[in-house]
Amino acid sequence: MILAWVISLLLLCSSLISYIERLGALRIIEVNTMSESQKKFIAAEKAVQECEENITALSQAKSSLCFIQPAGNHRWLISSKEKPGIQIGVAVDEKTGVVTRLNWRQVFE
Repeated sequence: MILAWVISLLLLCSSLISYIERLGALRIIEVNTMSESQKKFIAAEKAVQECEENITALSQAKSSLCFIQPAGNHRWLISSKEKPGIQIGVAVDEKTGVVTRLNWRQVFE
């Protein structure tokens, strides 16, 4: 009887150790995935910001990393080509050329 109890405790401990190892591996994958996602998100935001700064020079902006669409009345929609997609709305002051960011959103497909 005691032998069966000891064997069951050993099996329980071994299954606990294997569960902890799997949990550790999943945690490593989670951290790496989050880190990679943040890098891509920051890169997409930088690309959109660069297009926002160069919106008045449309010839340069067309060859950039963004899609630029007119929204009427000196307003533009700028979307990143990279994933995750980021889209901003900007207004360009006609007289001064100052660009004002109106909104920001993440684009889901």
